[in-house]
Amino acid sequence: MIKLGNKVKDTVTGFQGIATGRTEWMYGCARICVEPQELHDGKPIEGQWFDEQRLEVISDDRPQVSKDSSATTGGPRRDPVQRKGM
Repeated sequence: MIKLGNKVKDTVTGFQGIATGRTEWMYGCARICVEPQELHDGKPIEGQWFDEQRLEVISDDRPQVSKDSSATTGGPRRDPVQRKGM
């Protein structure tokens, strides 16, 4: 199984990059979004989606996120509360 953050390569096209997203479909198909580490004209290249079976792991050294990052762990949100008088 591909883990998010793995560096991967598509065995058909040679496209490679970091696995950044994963979707699982009702009948068992898993697709992985691969974002290249290169830039084109100074801009990021758009990620592409591949069936998981087409990908091979090149490196499992996952990128580290800075502790100063504004990223959160996600998870459930609190239910909204209606204030009095609104």
